[in-house]
Amino acid sequence: MGELPVGPMARRVVLVTGGSGGIGKATAIGLARSGARVWIVGRDLRRTEAAADEIRAAGPRRVGVFVADLSSLAQVRQLADDVRQRLPRLNVLVNNVGGYWNTRQTTTDGLERTFALNHLAPFLLTNLLLDRLRESAPARVVTVSSQAHANGRIDFDDLQGVRDYSGARAYSKSKLANLLFTYELARRSPDLSVTANAVHPGVVNTSFGAEDPGAVQRLLVPLLRPFMKTPASGAATSIWVASAPELERVTGSYFDNGKPRRSAENSYDRAVAARLWQISSDLVALPAAPQPS
Repeated sequence: MGELPVGPMARRVVLVTGGSGGIGKATAIGLARSGARVWIVGRDLRRTEAAADEIRAAGPRRVGVFVADLSSLAQVRQLADDVRQRLPRLNVLVNNVGGYWNTRQTTTDGLERTFALNHLAPFLLTNLLLDRLRESAPARVVTVSSQAHANGRIDFDDLQGVRDYSGARAYSKSKLANLLFTYELARRSPDLSVTANAVHPGVVNTSFGAEDPGAVQRLLVPLLRPFMKTPASGAATSIWVASAPELERVTGSYFDNGKPRRSAENSYDRAVAARLWQISSDLVALPAAPQPS
């Protein structure tokens, strides 16, 4: 007989996107240590399997693997299908995957990559898994945003930076979109069967942005690395929000450094959130759903 799960997350099933490295892997390790049955999503099979081995060694718990490039809408949909087929229960979805590109890039769907990966991927995946989460209630959706959201602006006339692109602006906009999505999702789940919260992990020492770094990543980050959080420290708030019993009925909140914080004023604009939800639904071809009262 295998070891029986113990801890606050015993017998709970968790899916962590971007779980093959950095904050995502550290989040998965923390939740596994809390007793959860953890599944991670990564782009590369070999790297994701290696991360799963690390998580098992730290747990020790059973760890499952899904492989998907979440910048592709087709692969997000395939991931959701695979999750529904393989996981009869899903208690926590941690939308951790994200990226930064200094130059404008497009995905196979013709979408701006930062917007596609950081916002549309968690938006679509969450919506496709909502029924499974509700069937597993009480359930939680935890989305990793950033304090950079405070510099974000949703320009509906140039949502994907076709006319005017900046890596920093695209990233800040996507992190603001994470909060608008989180708050709107909370309003659309008033029965609290699924709670929706967002977190800021802090400035963490990872390879984030290394594929296409800007001047800040190239020049400033190496100097700041000794002062950055470790991935384990950066994951602490995600782990707490995903697992803390006292947060079971808390929804529509933003957490930073293990505490609830008020996010930027424009993140609470309901009209912008509703419009962004509708445009995002159209972009990912999501069937229309009733709006919150």
